[in-house]
Amino acid sequence: MFLRFLFILFMALPVAKVCAQSELDAEKFSQKVADTTIQLLDVRTSKEYNSGHLKHALQADWNQPDQFRERVQSLDKQKPVYVYCLVGGRSSAAAQWLREKGFTVYNLQGGINAWKKANKPVEQAEAIPPISYAEYLSRIPAKGLALADVGAPWCPPCRKMAPVIDSIEQQYPKVKVIRVDGSGQDALMDQLQVHSFPTIILYKNGKEIWRKEGVMEVKEITKQW
Repeated sequence: MFLRFLFILFMALPVAKVCAQSELDAEKFSQKVADTTIQLLDVRTSKEYNSGHLKHALQADWNQPDQFRERVQSLDKQKPVYVYCLVGGRSSAAAQWLREKGFTVYNLQGGINAWKKANKPVEQAEAIPPISYAEYLSRIPAKGLALADVGAPWCPPCRKMAPVIDSIEQQYPKVKVIRVDGSGQDALMDQLQVHSFPTIILYKNGKEIWRKEGVMEVKEITKQW
């Protein structure tokens, strides 16, 4: 039994060392996330995120497992992920989960509370003017094709879909692209029956002909025309 205990302890040492090296204080974390090519993930709730977050941060709620798994699927395993929460507990658990999935992850010690104590900047979520259903419908042309991209800037799969939508807009100038920031647009999302970001909706002559949630390629959308 004693030898087995020593073996388990020996095997756990590398993991503990990796975790310790991946815990960064506010100053070191700040230096790393200054590089906008990295992936920065806020694992708090959307309400916490809206109350103040780090610049360029994406959001996936660790306490909502389905949402978390869905959103982090769009992260790139070839790039490091920097995570944070309020005090470091949720982000530490999320970091360990991500490491087990093959990501290189760094956690902010003490969370955003420590970040603020170190006098580091925090951004407030921009207030999005509400869009009425009638206003949304008015953007859809009566003739021709229109493509609605319903998402949010803090949504990882939406960020991944952005180049796809840009490509369609450039390659097919006759298709009207309608970008909708669904952040806080609860009434409109209910009327559109949008339950997940991003949701892509295709219209022809003012009528919806196709929709799909998640990340997809250009050809998957254009073959619906």
